[in-house]
This record gives sequence, C-alpha cells and structure tokens, in this order.
Amino acid sequence: MRILKLIIIIFICLFGIYSLAMTFVDESKSFVYHSEIDYPVEKVFPQFNNLQNFTTWNDYFLSKENLSYSYFTPYEGLGSSMKFSNKNNSDFGDLFIRYSNPNRTLRYQLFEGKSENPYLIDVKIIPAGQSTKVIWYIHTPKRKLLERSLNLTAEDFFVKTIDKSTQNLYQLLGNKVDKDLQLASVKYDSIMVQNREGGILLGVNVSTRNTKEILFKNILMNRNKVLNFVKADLGKKDDEIGTPVLITNPANLKDKEISYFYGVPISKRIGISDNNFTFQTLNAAKVYVVFYQGNYNNRIKHIQELMKKAKKDTLRNGPLLEEFLEEPSDVEAVKLKLSLPVYR
Repeated sequence: MRILKLIIIIFICLFGIYSLAMTFVDESKSFVYHSEIDYPVEKVFPQFNNLQNFTTWNDYFLSKENLSYSYFTPYEGLGSSMKFSNKNNSDFGDLFIRYSNPNRTLRYQLFEGKSENPYLIDVKIIPAGQSTKVIWYIHTPKRKLLERSLNLTAEDFFVKTIDKSTQNLYQLLGNKVDKDLQLASVKYDSIMVQNREGGILLGVNVSTRNTKEILFKNILMNRNKVLNFVKADLGKKDDEIGTPVLITNPANLKDKEISYFYGVPISKRIGISDNNFTFQTLNAAKVYVVFYQGNYNNRIKHIQELMKKAKKDTLRNGPLLEEFLEEPSDVEAVKLKLSLPVYR
C-alpha cells in the first residue's frame, strides 16, 4: 500500500512539474523556412496549386501509411480542398487552399484529426531564373496546456518534412522534364508502326451524345473520375499506373451517340467494391500510330487515315486507342497519340 501511495505521489509531482513547465511554452509557434527548387516557377507553382499534385510529393502525406484521399472541386487554386485518412481512421484530416495568387503566393489550412484549430501555412514563390525560391511561413495551431510539448518539436518536424518534400518534387519535375523532351521529339501527322504491349485496364464504360460541345467535356469528366478513384480510393501512385487510354470503335465516331471505355493500366486485377468501375484486358498487338495536335474534334481525319492504311495493307483493325500526351484542358489544343491495332 505504501508503495502504491508513493507511486501516486510521484506521478502527481511529475504531472505538476510538467504542467508548470508547459505554462512557459507558447500556445502556438511561428517560424519561417527557405527552400529552393532547380526548376522555373511555371513548372513549380502548379505542383503547389493543385492538391492532387501536392500529395504526390509532399512528405507529410507520403510518410503516412495507407492513406486514402478525397479531392473536391475546384481541383486547383482558391477553394480547392481534400480529405485524407488511413484505413482505421486513426489518422485523418483536411487540407484547404484559402488563397492563391498565380506564381506568387498560396495559403493553406491544415486540420489534423478533430482539432478545430488549423495549421496556417503560407508559401511565397519567388522566380530566380531557371530556379524557384520557396519561403514557407508556418503557424502551428493553438494547443491546450498539456499538448504544448508538441510545439517544442514542430519546427524540426516541418524542416525535415520540407527538405524531404523538396527532394521529392525535384525528382518528380525531373521525370516531367524528360517526358517534355520526349514530346518535343514527337513527329506529328505521320503514320508509324509500333508493337504495343498488353495489359489490364481499370476504368468505366460510357455512352454519351457525340457532339462537339458534349463529347470532350464528358471525356474530361470520366478521366478525372477514373484517376481520382485509382489514386484517391485505391491509393495508387503515379509510378504504379500507366497512361490513361480511351478505347472506342472507330467506325462509330460519326454516330449521334458514342460508347467508349476510359481506363488506367494497372499491374494486376484487384478487388474493388464500386460497381461503376470495371476491368478490361488490352491484348498485345501491332499498331498503326499517328500523333496529332490541335482541336480534339478534328482528330477524325487522322483516324480515317489509320483505317485507310489498314485497309490498303489488307489488315483487319481492332478498337481505336486514344491517349493524351499532355494533361487535357482545352478542346482547341490537345496532343494525342492515336493507335489502331491491326491483324491478319
């Protein structure tokens, strides 16, 4: 009994000392950190301004295990938001973009768990020739007395996270630059022959009106739907998936209504609970290929050239494959890879 009383007294004393010590720790903490990325601002800023991009390189999210994400429109700039949580919902939160001045400044609000007090993170973007300087202004949330010890390590945690995130972003942009260089060497409007590997696609079957005003918007909507499901719900990273592909029957491109499948290549079939999504197998084949840039609605001429080439060579053709070489946004300016499988 005496030992128990002694333990209780020691515990009370330690608790009192800890509580007294925390009265000397600020409710919240503010600090500034500088980083630099060796890429120009026009490549760097979109990685901060789009939360789907932001979570692919920011180590705050990458260091957490089994996170899933939900992104909400608008997907970039002022008003963008997202939720994140792990499988058992023991680690969750919300992130918002509260202010966005293109290529200059952003303000984020980060809520962790059930806390009503957010982290305020202001990011100042400064062009420096072919590099970009980034200044992080971080203000931690107000904490209760017994939680203030977290403020003692907050700066070290964020400095480590920012340094790691900067490395991740540099590597990501390096991969994008390599892709840009490849795109710069693409020869447009000429038919080529390639061997295409087979694979498994996860995506959606779609039917929509085939008008200039509707089709492209419908494709963008379903592209975002598939990518959000694969990345947010299934937790797949960019290096775990292939280039999204649209599959349709080229003979029906002038019909009033058109059906297509839009899917993302993945390594293997997995269990999914959402019946809106399905798998489709893409067989390996020789393909006739043409690269096209311009108005999306004017691609049909190039598709017809592919079909004429197959007919001239007395070959049967399979379904048409369409892949965007760059993120599509404007119907007037797309870059496409059009592929037509051919067989004897």
